[in-house]
Amino acid sequence: MRTILHLDLDAFYVSVERLIDSTLQNKPLLVGGTSDRGVVAACSYETRTFGVHSGMSMRIAKELCPEATIIKGNAGTYSKYSDLVTDIIKEKVPVFEKSSIDEFYADLSGMDKFFGAYKYASELRQKIILETGLPISLGFAQNKVVSKVATNEAKPNNQLKIDFGTEKPFLAPLSIKKIPMVGDKTFQTLRSLGVRQIKTIQEMPVDVMKGVLGVNGLTIWKRANGIDNTPVIGFSERKSISTERTFDRDTIDIYKLRNILVAMTENLSYQLRRGNKLSACITVKIRYSDFNTYSKQLKIPYTSADHILIPKILGLFEKLYQKRLLVRLIGIRFSHLVSGNYQINLFEDNEKQLNLYKALDHIRDRYGDRSVIRAVAMGSKTIGRMQNPFNGQPPIVLAHRKQ
Repeated sequence: MRTILHLDLDAFYVSVERLIDSTLQNKPLLVGGTSDRGVVAACSYETRTFGVHSGMSMRIAKELCPEATIIKGNAGTYSKYSDLVTDIIKEKVPVFEKSSIDEFYADLSGMDKFFGAYKYASELRQKIILETGLPISLGFAQNKVVSKVATNEAKPNNQLKIDFGTEKPFLAPLSIKKIPMVGDKTFQTLRSLGVRQIKTIQEMPVDVMKGVLGVNGLTIWKRANGIDNTPVIGFSERKSISTERTFDRDTIDIYKLRNILVAMTENLSYQLRRGNKLSACITVKIRYSDFNTYSKQLKIPYTSADHILIPKILGLFEKLYQKRLLVRLIGIRFSHLVSGNYQINLFEDNEKQLNLYKALDHIRDRYGDRSVIRAVAMGSKTIGRMQNPFNGQPPIVLAHRKQ
């Protein structure tokens, strides 16, 4: 029997801001883009009673809760506190997965032979609270899905243990929206069929769910019944993705080098988003005609956004490049990867920016990695080993603003 722990930092960005400024305690707080076109990255529990939620337009959030304090937020600060929690978990848990900047799974299977696994998990939670000052909730069950749901039911700043064999009764009375993977579209589809509680799905034949939702219907049916064999994937900061380009003829063309770096960054950023990953460290590598190779890296707040990564990559290149020397190879690497979506950048962007990324990535998913490119990257026919064909379709070119 497996024993899976799920930990989730409560309203993480909000909690960090309150840790920095205690006067924000117990006040409605919004973290995100401060303009009307901005997006809510995080909101305090006080604002949620007014219908505010993350990902919402800041303009609408302010209309719903006009007394809320609005803070732009700082990605670097949030990454630092996330790393503090990660270090504590790494020290105490044999196998853990960092599924996002504020969320963790740990496999404690077999630990009951030596000491109580739930007691150990509870002590770990208290250690995190004591050493970081951040509230964190805990779910404890036999698999990842049930432990995650348990955490959400335990919030705020609490914990909940679901004993083996009680998964179905625990899930039954909850809203179908509580099942991981049930988004707004799936929720509305099920609601239109009169399905509101998880219990109804538990009582439905699996073939009915598959008929309505296809393959996803089978997954949702299993989750509603507390069935999940997904493993905890061990966290490793050494995970990375990279690409490099070796030139047929060594070059000193600075514009060509910069444009290829832009194309490389644009492509790898898309690979991050497609794999639901964020990077916290970037590296630029240059090999000169004499085969001497140099690299420079930079720690950054977790991100997967082109418009954030491109200026940083070009900045590293400028520091690394020795003018008047012929270049044989250039490359970039994104490392310190964690699972997570684009939420970390919400407070730096607006709705238009986020919708643009979704639209561009949709085109790339359908027609290939380089079916949409920046104008500056047009000359980069090949960008390295990660290049994929775009099915013979001519690329859509985006106007390039000076970085």
